[in-house]
Amino acid sequence: MKSLFLSLVVVSVLFMNSFSEVQGKKWKGEGTTKNLESIVIGRCYNYIRIVNPAVGEKNCSEIWEAFKNAFINKDPCSILPKDYELVINLSLHTIPPNKSLFWENNQLLVKSFADRGRRYMSLGDTLFGFFGDFLNWCGQANSAGLDYESCPTMEECENNAVDSFWRMASITYAQHSSGVIHVLLNGSAVGGAYPAPGFFADYEIPNLQKDKISKIVIWVVDDIEGPDIESCGTHTVKILENRLKTLGYDVTCTDNYKSVMFLLCLDYPDDSKCTLSSSAPAAQRGPISSDRGGSWNKLLFVSFLGFLFRFALVY
Repeated sequence: MKSLFLSLVVVSVLFMNSFSEVQGKKWKGEGTTKNLESIVIGRCYNYIRIVNPAVGEKNCSEIWEAFKNAFINKDPCSILPKDYELVINLSLHTIPPNKSLFWENNQLLVKSFADRGRRYMSLGDTLFGFFGDFLNWCGQANSAGLDYESCPTMEECENNAVDSFWRMASITYAQHSSGVIHVLLNGSAVGGAYPAPGFFADYEIPNLQKDKISKIVIWVVDDIEGPDIESCGTHTVKILENRLKTLGYDVTCTDNYKSVMFLLCLDYPDDSKCTLSSSAPAAQRGPISSDRGGSWNKLLFVSFLGFLFRFALVY
């Protein structure tokens, strides 16, 4: 009898352990960002009231509900891009022509350069990109709650809640971009300035609307303290240029685009890459040089002769 009791205890413990592992499976990724609902709704109102009021009224509570319902009560590895169609449609707005800025491997630089849509409107500067930026989230099968402990990574499953959202957002962003398209790539990225597979390669380029695009401008910018691994016309950048040209786009490419370099140099003013040079003479303060004084005297003399000539004509 005692042996039977011990056997039942062992079986019960094994069953409970097995049940716990299934119910509380720990993923490798970070769990849902705390206060997710407040952050999403708050960012939504911040965007339509402060960042970009031109988009007009949006129902931020409705956007949150559509966002949440895309992944709640579902297997966190079975979330598809189409599950986010409603939330994207509710938050969709016009992307100004010539303002689209695509990127790979330099998200923080792009955010600074775009300046919340003032210079360019990257994906993170749209409403749907703005409220999802830098957040993490996932639900659990047969549960209305969020998983704050862990969420699956791309390595664990492709169709996770976060990556599927950004796929849908990237597809929509590409479809609504027009005019001159800008692409900012990192020439110091070890994995390649133009990674494939990648969001730009797999979801954005295929969804560009060729009839709405006049030119694609590529900027390859190296990190200030990083190596110069790739440049225009080399390695993966050349692959990108050839792909776009084959698709019929007018493509130009510039290495270390000056405006972006100026922004990078704010943090590295003494680096050799940040030395300003110009073919024009530098502006000077202090006493005027004899040469410049001579030029000034010549100008006064010519002006005086012109005055005498006009005086003679009058009289």
